[in-house]
Formats: sequence, C-alpha cells, structure tokens
Amino acid sequence: MQKLTSVKLPRPAGPYSHVAVAGGLVFTAGFGPQDPDTNAVPEGIEAQTEAVIRNVERALAQVGCALADVVKVTAHLASLADFPAYNAVYERLFPAPYPVRTTVGSELNDILVEIDVVAALP
Repeated sequence: MQKLTSVKLPRPAGPYSHVAVAGGLVFTAGFGPQDPDTNAVPEGIEAQTEAVIRNVERALAQVGCALADVVKVTAHLASLADFPAYNAVYERLFPAPYPVRTTVGSELNDILVEIDVVAALP
C-alpha cells in the first residue's frame, strides 16, 4: 500500500493523505477548489467545480493516473440547486464513458463543491 501527500496539491485540512494506492485502485481524499499555490478559492459553482476537478486530476497524476482512469466519483454540493451548472462542467472535463457517480447535498465550509474519486491503475 502507498500513501502520499504532495506540495502540488492544496494543503490537507487535517491528518490525512492526498492519495492512497491499494490493490490496483487509487483513492483520493476529498478535494475542494483551493488553489494549490495560493489557497485562493474561485467564485461561483462553475469555477469551483473546474478547480476541484483539476485538483483531482493533479492528485491522480501523482500516481500515473488520469481522469479517464476514474471508476467512481463522490461529489458533495453545498446546494443541490447548483447541480445543473456543476454537471455541465463535470461533463466537459470527465471523458466518456463517464465513471459511476454519487452527488449529494452537504454542509460544506466556505466552498460550494468537494469531490473524491476511486480510480484503477492503468
């Protein structure tokens, strides 16, 4: 099993790793839209969704994976009313065939979206 934290990703908000690899699968922590260099959060659901997916993409790259390797997505939205805008960005950035996905409404701390994924090592 491999666990890692990278300076190329937003600093963890607690005692956890960014990525874990076990049994041919890659598990990511939940990523928010924080910029890895500045910790800034963009405004609006579209910009935050893109920032989150880019953080997930960077996390996967740490172990040689890409968005095309993702098999499961769990997404948390601060407001389910934002689903159509979030979904449009998601559809643009994730390649088809799309991974299975669960999207739920959650109380998030000062962000609009958080995503974690499970990917298969190529």
